[in-house]
Amino acid sequence: MAGYSDAPMRQLAAEQGALWTVSEMISARGLLEHDGPDLTLGRPYPGEQNRVVQLFGALPEFLAPAVQRVEEWFAPAAIDLNMGCPVPKVRGKGGACLLQTPEVAYELIRAMKSATSLDVSAKIRLGWDEDRSVEVAQGLDEAGVAVISVHGRTSKQRYTGEADWEAIARVAESVDVPVIGSGDITTLDRAQQRSRLGVASVMIGRGAVGNPWLFRALASGDGRYPSAAVRARTALRHAELQAEFYGEDRFGVRSVKPLRKVLPKYLPDHPQLRDELVKVLTVEDVARVLAPLLQQEEELPTQP
Repeated sequence: MAGYSDAPMRQLAAEQGALWTVSEMISARGLLEHDGPDLTLGRPYPGEQNRVVQLFGALPEFLAPAVQRVEEWFAPAAIDLNMGCPVPKVRGKGGACLLQTPEVAYELIRAMKSATSLDVSAKIRLGWDEDRSVEVAQGLDEAGVAVISVHGRTSKQRYTGEADWEAIARVAESVDVPVIGSGDITTLDRAQQRSRLGVASVMIGRGAVGNPWLFRALASGDGRYPSAAVRARTALRHAELQAEFYGEDRFGVRSVKPLRKVLPKYLPDHPQLRDELVKVLTVEDVARVLAPLLQQEEELPTQP
């Protein structure tokens, strides 16, 4: 997820039991124009494993060498082609636009596979403005993808309405490769229900923001929600990982400003903290705002 699944969030997810994590999407062309492996979008945290690096683009002459560069710089476990991002800034450059011209996507997959021995996967939506997911998935299967992830909405829907898991199930039935379902997985019960629809696994995106324990719940079957004190400590640790990974900004500040949209999600039952959490700049600011909860004794986890 652009703006969310960076190294600090991936680390928290992996620690809680996520089997695989996926980087923020990286422009294939932008990657080729970058002059060193310090690019934070793809850079792993120390010791990171089972990380998929996701690329977007629309031209095979950029995707193939970008795959080689990703493998050289970031040592991923696999490489993914983004065919699902619906945001306007990537229109005409890949993402969900490829659902309008799937034959281009098949060519991109073949070009990517020619450049690496790693598995190449694809993340799609149901279609651009109508459901063409079975057709697209079958073409991707023939092109040689190892896995297909399907978000149960069209690009036109973006994140409105509900994800169509019956459509995802039809895709899973139509291809030989594993299909991972995505969309509206926010609780253990919902993940378990969706897992029975013929998919190989479920992918959690927005539902894990501020709730990395969802991965632990899936791994253990225990859906209890951590206490406010535990969640506050994890929010603070997220800020500490952020400052450590990114270091000082151009003003010499180890800023956690990008987490302003994330930190309140750790504590939805404490709305009184939101106004201060969306203003934090440093780890010290986060610790100050969360101090009342950090000082509490740890309580037993409760049901959300």
